[in-house]
Amino acid sequence: MSTFALAPDPDDPELTRHVEGCDHRGQAVALSVVVERPLTLYLNGTEVVTLMTIGDHPELLALGFLLNQNMLAGDDAVTAVDYDGDLDVVVVRTRSESSYERKLQRKIRTSGCAQGTIFGDIMERFDDIRLDTAAEVRCSWLQSLFLQIGRQPSLYQKAGAIHGCILCERDRPLVYMEDVGRHNAVDKIAGYMHRYGLCGRDKIFYTTGRLTSEMVIKTVQMEIPILVSRSGFTAWGVDLARRAGLTLIGRARGQRFIVLSGGERLVYDLDFAKAAGDDGGELSAAHKIRPDRGASNDPG
Repeated sequence: MSTFALAPDPDDPELTRHVEGCDHRGQAVALSVVVERPLTLYLNGTEVVTLMTIGDHPELLALGFLLNQNMLAGDDAVTAVDYDGDLDVVVVRTRSESSYERKLQRKIRTSGCAQGTIFGDIMERFDDIRLDTAAEVRCSWLQSLFLQIGRQPSLYQKAGAIHGCILCERDRPLVYMEDVGRHNAVDKIAGYMHRYGLCGRDKIFYTTGRLTSEMVIKTVQMEIPILVSRSGFTAWGVDLARRAGLTLIGRARGQRFIVLSGGERLVYDLDFAKAAGDDGGELSAAHKIRPDRGASNDPG
């Protein structure tokens, strides 16, 4: 039985389809490929964006997108999220005009264009967020999470060409979302957290994608203090993580990982000498970072 509150359903016939072709020897092959479809998002009566998505959990994706783009504020009471599968449209309704709609109207009236305002608003909120400095992440939790996530059936295992994101608490995976874009998977989790009132301050966020500036910004906006990936880092992602005090762990596989920010939250509760032997080789120096050796929030 799955330990996840919500997880991918690789057997959902709406998410993949069989495609026939031939291989390098000219022999016929058939494989499953991920379905991609448009989803147009409205905030009340305002069309916001059309997203390309696999189509599962459109209501959560819509909520999470608006939250992570700072188009919904904490005082914007959501009264309904309506999805029309025939039109591929989702409408998020609020009790009164949202702060984004008011701001959009003001920008259009003053300049005739609202482009370039959203990123500035996001970064302004980014700098105001204070992540929980008392949060911790144990190496034993990470090892357990990697094993549980790897064993969970997923669309990636069935068809590939997809990203996954998992919300975790200590050594327990809670919510697993997939989509063709990692930002969509993140936004679905943000929508889930908002809908069910989950706090991010004691959570760990795991992604299969690169640790980019976008991933760091969205994790901080969800007030999650720890971000983990099996993939690598971008320089700006590291800079922003250090700026926000986010623990940033990448290249995480098995017992191995690299931490480039927020290393003071790590608790080294594993026998790494034994783990290295079990893993078939010594851990590199980068995997032995301690908070007083290059893993602090100090960008220098």
